[in-house]
Amino acid sequence: MAFIETFGLVYVLEAADAMVKAADVELVGYENVASGYISVLVRGDVSACTSAVEAGVKAVENMGAEVYSSVVIPSPHPDLIKITQLYNVKNLLP
Repeated sequence: MAFIETFGLVYVLEAADAMVKAADVELVGYENVASGYISVLVRGDVSACTSAVEAGVKAVENMGAEVYSSVVIPSPHPDLIKITQLYNVKNLLP
């Protein structure tokens, strides 16, 4: 499981696109938090998530924006998976 957080929809979409193109990861969802900070979440094996985060961070930085945080969580606890399901794309779309 991996996350990238940046400021603005355009940048997070660029990050998500780069992530899913760079590695065998599944786009799980996103969360739009206060003041325009947006996080995107992908799922896959640890090496794929690591490659995806690297590609996503690079894509955002190439656009001249800043990634505020990124993380790869190997073997996430089952309770964490329950929380992240709240942000599943299927749950966010009408």
